[in-house]
Amino acid sequence: MRKRKIITDLRQFIDILRAEDELLVIEDEVDPYLEIAEIHRRVISRGGPALFFNNVRGSVFPVATNLFGSGKRMDLAFGARPRRFVTELVRNLENLDFSPARLWQMRGVARSAMKLGLRKVKKAPILDNCQIPPRLGELPLLTSWETDGGAFVTLPLVYTEHPETGGHNLGMYRVQRYDDETTGIHWQIHKGGGFHYHVAEARNESLPMSLFIGGPPALIMAAIAPLPENIPELILASLLQGEKLEMAPDLHGGHPLVARVEFAVKGEVAPHMRRPEGPFGDHFGYNSLRHDYPVFKAHRLYHRNNAIYPATVVGRPRQEDYYIGDFLQELLSPLFPLVMKGVSQLKTFGDTGFHSLAAARVENRYPREAFAAGMRILGEGQLSLTKFLILTDGSIDVADFPVLWRHVLERADFTRDLFVFSHVSQDTLDYTGPAVNKGSKGILLGLGREARRELRDEFNGSLPSECSRVKAFLPGTLVVNGPAWEDGDGFPARLAAHAGLGDWPVVFLVDDVAAATAGLPEFMWTMFTRFEPAADIYGAGSECRRFHLSLEAPIVFDCRMKSWYPHALEVDAATRRKVDERIGRLVPQIG
Repeated sequence: MRKRKIITDLRQFIDILRAEDELLVIEDEVDPYLEIAEIHRRVISRGGPALFFNNVRGSVFPVATNLFGSGKRMDLAFGARPRRFVTELVRNLENLDFSPARLWQMRGVARSAMKLGLRKVKKAPILDNCQIPPRLGELPLLTSWETDGGAFVTLPLVYTEHPETGGHNLGMYRVQRYDDETTGIHWQIHKGGGFHYHVAEARNESLPMSLFIGGPPALIMAAIAPLPENIPELILASLLQGEKLEMAPDLHGGHPLVARVEFAVKGEVAPHMRRPEGPFGDHFGYNSLRHDYPVFKAHRLYHRNNAIYPATVVGRPRQEDYYIGDFLQELLSPLFPLVMKGVSQLKTFGDTGFHSLAAARVENRYPREAFAAGMRILGEGQLSLTKFLILTDGSIDVADFPVLWRHVLERADFTRDLFVFSHVSQDTLDYTGPAVNKGSKGILLGLGREARRELRDEFNGSLPSECSRVKAFLPGTLVVNGPAWEDGDGFPARLAAHAGLGDWPVVFLVDDVAAATAGLPEFMWTMFTRFEPAADIYGAGSECRRFHLSLEAPIVFDCRMKSWYPHALEVDAATRRKVDERIGRLVPQIG
């Protein structure tokens, strides 16, 4: 069996994609303003290859996109070795035994562990060129949607260090270019880089920041991975890469440089300085709106000779981040039972933007132990941003949503198994709550071996006159067209109380049944990105028992668009026409 080659930079990975016929090189001139993004979206929607745009208007640097937009390309980047290492490591931690026989069995893990970490080098490709002052306008940053507030770095690797402890964070926080020397930095309240800035600002200090672009696939994945706080991302990068990560000193001082990235921008983020950032079409499929965020002042720009600019495009699922998220969940899943006792399987659903919906298979050995497992999940790092969490102790694959949903609806007692927690933090990018970063969470339990109800899959009842269409999409689940949302219209409550619904346990109220039920991804996106638990769940009856709001089925989820929601992302007509005219020549296999 041929030994797998270590991939230490972006161009090695691109060479592998080219050799595997997974890369399309486009020589025609293309525009980083809207055109590249729309070509990318069309290619990924057809399961097409990675793209290498060799002639980008306004820049000497080529652009590579869709590098990770398929399961095959993720496998080419990483293979099975990282998952085997994590699985074996967890097995050894769970069964600590220092007998000679056991230590001999652990020798593979020990050899792999010796490859983790950083290695200092004096010479590095990233030092090939240095601009002082930097000219960020020469980089081919993409504008992906007509409604975007400008051009953004969409695969930014943002490195900071804690002002007091020195611990590092490498995160993917979007960066909007303002001019040649300044950008916005979208540090959300729940992310490591934002914590570092909060500490620096409290000390009235600027926070040094390094923006890396490109580098080995391992570095990109490590920046995205939802690691627990204080777990160093650069160590994960070395694990994924299979050898120590090379770091080079910056001759001008400050943070060391990752030796084989394509670009590195060095600078600082001043305290108490804000500037409007956004809008930006994000991975939930909507515009995240303009808000004030810190400002990054760039001092110098390094880049390799013949540097390649990698980018991605986010928007309504499924995009490239869907495949990245699935890979990271599979990689880290062996750790879940170790760090969250009682959790045997966990899935966040990319079709909902990940944070909108999660599900877990948990232990329920004593009454309501499953609830304790749910609290552990909601208290763990980025999982704390989960808006709706489904829990079961059934022997099912919770990643299979139709199977999960049916199993839970057959068992849920909505008078005691549905929990809503209001007045809590919510994902910055989720606008279903009453204000930015504020909202609620829901937990639904479906426990036990025996079902409490049979689920119908055909509707023969009646609906209120305001409802124009109904469809039974999954067993026990109706999707109903209702009137457009109006504040205080009371319609969801009237719908829940309507006797014609019979014994259907769940009803989703939407604006367009046909669009919402076009397929499972469309169903999940529409339902779980358009309601807030504390504001949009109704029951046929309700009663407060022991400080718990008990609802009687049917349960109505109001998933209509509300007046304050950002618009769903749509390609503008001019860009659509432009790409329509060129796509057959640029990408013949999908044209």
